[in-house]
Amino acid sequence: MALFGGKSMTQKVTEVVGVSKESFAKAAESAVEEAGRTVRGMKWARVHELEMELDGKKIKSYRATVRIYFDVER
Repeated sequence: MALFGGKSMTQKVTEVVGVSKESFAKAAESAVEEAGRTVRGMKWARVHELEMELDGKKIKSYRATVRIYFDVER
């Protein structure tokens, strides 16, 4: 439990993987967008891991594992 502005706050964390053929940034945006379809009260996101799918010497796709922090509803 953390204290912010004198109020106690409890958050949960979930990991979501986003994929893009364009960039890591687009992959991270995709993860946040997808999480937003089912998770309410999202407050923070942290890129946890970056990966690339390769086809020989070429990058086939970018993957971003994103940790989404959201408030616990009471």
